[in-house]
Amino acid sequence: MKKSDQLSEPVRIDAMAHSETFELTLEEGQSMSGLVNLPSQAGPRPTVVVCHGFKGFMEWSFFPYLAELLTDRGFVVVQFNFSGSGMRPGDDLVTDLSAFSTATHSKDLEELNAVLDALDVEVAPGRVDRENIGLFGHSRGGGTAILAAGQSKNRDRLRSLVTWSAVSTFDRLTVDQKASWRQLGAFDVVNARTGQKLTIDPLVLDDLEEHSTRLEILVAAGRCQVPWLIVHGQMDETVPVREAHRLAEKGSEVAHLTTIAGASHTFGATHPMNGPTPQLIEALNATQMWFRKTLSS
Repeated sequence: MKKSDQLSEPVRIDAMAHSETFELTLEEGQSMSGLVNLPSQAGPRPTVVVCHGFKGFMEWSFFPYLAELLTDRGFVVVQFNFSGSGMRPGDDLVTDLSAFSTATHSKDLEELNAVLDALDVEVAPGRVDRENIGLFGHSRGGGTAILAAGQSKNRDRLRSLVTWSAVSTFDRLTVDQKASWRQLGAFDVVNARTGQKLTIDPLVLDDLEEHSTRLEILVAAGRCQVPWLIVHGQMDETVPVREAHRLAEKGSEVAHLTTIAGASHTFGATHPMNGPTPQLIEALNATQMWFRKTLSS
């Protein structure tokens, strides 16, 4: 890859590139909102589907920046909010507290598959190259992307995977914390960015335990058959870098691990984003090069 292909400053998008919104109605009657970023090149293009993480949303900090970068490189980029984010486009706070409190990992996986099913039909019709579809996921969204990539139904339609700061397991609480969750009937979390207090229903724990086999990320990592770039900050305070090494070990046949010195869980990015940090630029460069290498244009 030429030096000139690497990112050194904010990307300026071709004036002909544009975006359009979409909304999918799920089987339970809930809806998902999304955004398709379309490059200036006409016709079907390689496509990347982007998955946000816990307490995240498609407009958070680096996601629009990543989408613009990839669109400028000729990719169709599909962003969406998991219904469990509890947020609609333009929201800065969780507005659907019930949806957030009942956001199970199984539902996340079902919704990601719904987006994949809708590509070139309800989402970006005529613009998706069905032979060149990639997934991107951050944190919890990275774990969900790995689960999807490990499913037999997706092996023929996915060609590339990139995860940032991905979790290697969704089972992240101690036995005592789980017991307290059940006893109190709720698990409380605070959004550090907004100070908003949020509650998670015990049915999320029920889902994790009842579907533990299907939701085992490390098992899915071992089943992954597409080229996979694992990007992780060496100073990640939320998901320790050792989890990236576990994922890379399980996905050894297809995985490539890149750790970034001094990088946090978000590679130094905050919301709203005030510009890329050196660590974020490194992650972005690695990502756009990976997709350009593994998805034919």
